Amino acid sequence: SLLPVYLTDARAVTKYDPVNAPDGALQLSVAENQMLEDVLVPALRKFSTSDNNNNNNNNKIEGLFEADQIYYQQTHGREGLRQAMAGYLGRILKLSPDQSLDLEGMVLGAGCNAVLENLCFCLTEPGNAVLLPTPYYAAFEFDLGARAGLNIVAVNTMEFNGTNFTADGGRTVPQSCYYPNAAALNAAYDKAKAAGSEPKILLLSHPNNPLGICYPTSVVEECINWAREKKVHLISDEIYAGSVYRKTNPLTGEDTFRSALTLAANGSKTTSKAGLGLGPYVHIVYALSKDFALSGLRVGVAYSENEAIRLPFQKLNDLCQISSQTQQTVEQMLSAKCDSGLWSTDEFLPENNDRIRQRSDRALLCMDECDIPYLFGDSGLFLWMDLTEFLPPSDDGGGIEESEESKDVRERILYLELMKEFGLLFTPGRSMRNELPGFFRFVFTAASDEEFDLGLERIKKYVKAKRTG
Repeated sequence: SLLPVYLTDARAVTKYDPVNAPDGALQLSVAENQMLEDVLVPALRKFSTSDNNNNNNNNKIEGLFEADQIYYQQTHGREGLRQAMAGYLGRILKLSPDQSLDLEGMVLGAGCNAVLENLCFCLTEPGNAVLLPTPYYAAFEFDLGARAGLNIVAVNTMEFNGTNFTADGGRTVPQSCYYPNAAALNAAYDKAKAAGSEPKILLLSHPNNPLGICYPTSVVEECINWAREKKVHLISDEIYAGSVYRKTNPLTGEDTFRSALTLAANGSKTTSKAGLGLGPYVHIVYALSKDFALSGLRVGVAYSENEAIRLPFQKLNDLCQISSQTQQTVEQMLSAKCDSGLWSTDEFLPENNDRIRQRSDRALLCMDECDIPYLFGDSGLFLWMDLTEFLPPSDDGGGIEESEESKDVRERILYLELMKEFGLLFTPGRSMRNELPGFFRFVFTAASDEEFDLGLERIKKYVKAKRTG
């Protein structure tokens, strides 16, 4: 019951294969980056067989394996990898030179969902509420409900951003309508309390999945201040922090992305203890699954300066440690040097960002040619599309008074039409608790070049058929 209904449909449909199923559905709904095999596979082979602290080829060894790897490891991760990860995160999260992470506050586990679940175990009791701004990554409901027993309470934002907006005439919801603010958070907080569920966590996706945007600095700061005032734990899921492919806001010239860590740390450190002086209420999670397309390696990291949970958090990680061999390989990868600095941040990520931006630009061009409204993305692997024009009519007239059931039914009809009749498998917005029906997440990196080209052609074919039919 915790799994999104759309997954059953997606798993049942025949998938595209150029030989065996040329009319099958193109998988454009899984948040993976399939554009990097040519870069990653040779690099990983190198990092798992050579000593990257010394570029002398004479130091190449047969399979990178140290004697201590055959024994139990520190539950929160090998120290070498925690040091390498701290350095890497410091660069992509843009910590200042005088700021450094506390290695004892860092826990490395088998994927972002594992460390997020364990962090929530430490901060909550079963039945507590997690506040989540909508739309949100659908799997959060399973990840935090299946074993931790937490209640997800949606933070609906549209009515609290100055507009009771109803998509009309194909024009989309303004980006600012999706921003959480104190009024929206208070409403969700009160709703949870009224239902008998104590709000303990505010979970932000920043950069945002599924919107493909970063929250402005002012929005993240407002959320941090609200959480501290309410004594609610803010967890910022920054798994796409290295996939910000438009670095500055074209209107303001400001950095597109600023981590919750840097914003929470500013001016707050009052002791000589290691770390940023975040206090007990601000935490982040991250992984290599998105920015490095390494979802198969299962490398996630959580960072917290809450000393009350440090020991239980490390101990819980016993159940989802990363293998010592994988840790050693990733340590080499994050520490490897290149002519311009570090391979990870100065060679690989810029190349990855260029490829994502090129795909994004082509997807946006297709939207413009088809006159499909969308959010102008700056980060992540996806495009948020407004296909409300193609929804079937509502039995109750639609608009602000439309029932939730009617919204779900109409969007499902559109979703199945796209998938079964035109071979386009997108993530439906209502599965991510979007307030309005007809919005879809298009993962433009989830396909090969040939499949992506075919996907754009199918989108054009669909729009033409609907508008001329």
